[in-house]
Amino acid sequence: SDLKNRGKCARGSNMSSDQPSEESANPQQKQKKQRKSDDGGTSKEGAWLNVHHDPVAALYTFSSCMALEDLNNDGEYKLLVGDLGTGRSNIKLKMYEGTQLKFETPLLDLPTGICTFYMDTTIPRTPAIAVASGSFVYIYKNLRPYFKFTLPGLDLNQMENDLWLQVKEDKMDATMLREALETVCKENTGVPLTARSLKFLRLEPEDCQPFVSVFKHVPLKRQSVTTCITTLHKSYAERDAVSCLVMASENSYIYVLDPEAFTILTRMKVPSAPVFITTTGLYDVDYCIYVACRDATIYTLKKGDTGPQYRISLSSQPCGLLSVDKTIITGAMDNSLSCHLPKGKRQWCVSLPDTITCMEVMDQQNRGYKAVLVALANKEVRVYRDRFLVNSIIMDDIIVGMKFGRFGREEGALLMVGRGGALSIKMLRRTVSFENKDAHAAPSQAASLDIPKKTKVFVDQTVRERDNPYAMHNAFQKDLYRIRLGAAKAFAKSLKTSSAPITTTHSMNISAQVQGMGPLFRLTITVYNSSPTVSIIDHYITFKCDYSLYRLSRPRIELPLLVPSLSYSFESMVECLDETGRTGAIDVLVLRKGSPVPLITALVKMPVSEVMVMS
Repeated sequence: SDLKNRGKCARGSNMSSDQPSEESANPQQKQKKQRKSDDGGTSKEGAWLNVHHDPVAALYTFSSCMALEDLNNDGEYKLLVGDLGTGRSNIKLKMYEGTQLKFETPLLDLPTGICTFYMDTTIPRTPAIAVASGSFVYIYKNLRPYFKFTLPGLDLNQMENDLWLQVKEDKMDATMLREALETVCKENTGVPLTARSLKFLRLEPEDCQPFVSVFKHVPLKRQSVTTCITTLHKSYAERDAVSCLVMASENSYIYVLDPEAFTILTRMKVPSAPVFITTTGLYDVDYCIYVACRDATIYTLKKGDTGPQYRISLSSQPCGLLSVDKTIITGAMDNSLSCHLPKGKRQWCVSLPDTITCMEVMDQQNRGYKAVLVALANKEVRVYRDRFLVNSIIMDDIIVGMKFGRFGREEGALLMVGRGGALSIKMLRRTVSFENKDAHAAPSQAASLDIPKKTKVFVDQTVRERDNPYAMHNAFQKDLYRIRLGAAKAFAKSLKTSSAPITTTHSMNISAQVQGMGPLFRLTITVYNSSPTVSIIDHYITFKCDYSLYRLSRPRIELPLLVPSLSYSFESMVECLDETGRTGAIDVLVLRKGSPVPLITALVKMPVSEVMVMS
């Protein structure tokens, strides 16, 4: 009886221990069911994993000053950040490994962009870091300074330069220099003053003389500053292939640098100062550089161009530029996100609820699609595939910089920096697959069909023909009449000058054939009387050519009586006199005896002659 009671107690205890596990499992299943929604298979909370959040990271940076790269070729991807510090001090280049700050080095000026690239093909494959700061681009190799590239100098204001030379020779004091520089500044000669002179004009009167004493012996220079920087693959499109640096300066120039010698390979100019830049293609094959400028225009630069080939006008100033596949995604200050083709045609445009703060490409290579991450001023980060909103993240702060890619050994990491300096890291779940449908669309809304690009072009052309039939027909008829008129004029001119092998005034046709490999050729002329009843008499054949190049055995051939509807063949040997085998043309002319005007002409282009071998 005791054993039975113990058995019952054991079964009761097992049942009591099993019941909570089933109850605890049910909520997990409910959560999995609740995660499924219309934003790509998971809910807004379930698509991303919160990995790390550091509210006291104290980072002041933007997306252009962030990069993810495997610096040691060990499979561990690090985060590089160009920290702007306070704007005047504590400006540093920082490197995060995991969630820890592992390296930092001071920078001399505010960074405007950071990118990583491979300079050569040496093994082990370790990339270099390029930091654009002021008028220089600092190259780091193995986190150590390697090279400093300086932007080309600009032309000086000659009057300004003369004033500083007089100060150097003690012919002018600080007060006189200040008055003269103010006069030069008001005259607006076309060449702006240097940064030294502008800073000198902003000083208080008592600080002018010490400033002049310090800088009067320093040569005067005027240099531009770098506004943005990116990379362009040189010969191959692999991830670790050698790349060229592409940078834009404040004076509207685009420079492409050699990855080894850091010399300027290509220099191009755009009409306005660039603010964003992106590239596609290979430098040695064919490439495109897309530049968004302050004049609300995107310029397209191609291989061999010195200026922009295509222009895309935006509705407002650009605040982001990305290249996704063969399209250009642009964010504008009027709260719009638009997509354009490289030649300027707009594909779609989406209105956003708030101002765009930063943008980033979400490249999912293992799943074969790309999306666009857009951070807004309402603390929201949206994910767009084409024009469809597929996911959104609500953050605690406004995101001013973000980077998506591989971090550590995990793919699909999203690193974000808030306006308050916090660093947040999220990971995209491996089971998430964002579909091309709007997460905020009504359930009854019909899904958009994935139409191939060629079909889209055909449909667009059909719509264009349907909307503008009269204009297209008139344009077609106008071009057709132009072609007919040009052909008629050319035919009339050939008949007037008798430069055609046929004639309308005489019933005669002529053709010529060249045989041989040179230097001796056989020229066969065939004359045909096309008249059914009239015979032709008193005509002869002569030739017009460069007699220093060719010698003819029969320069004049008398024509016999040409019977109607019969063909007559005549031969003349042509010898090439040029030892190099130079070619030319021979005009075959048919004339009536006693008349200097040819009745009909045939042009014979002589073939290349074999080089004569002297015995």
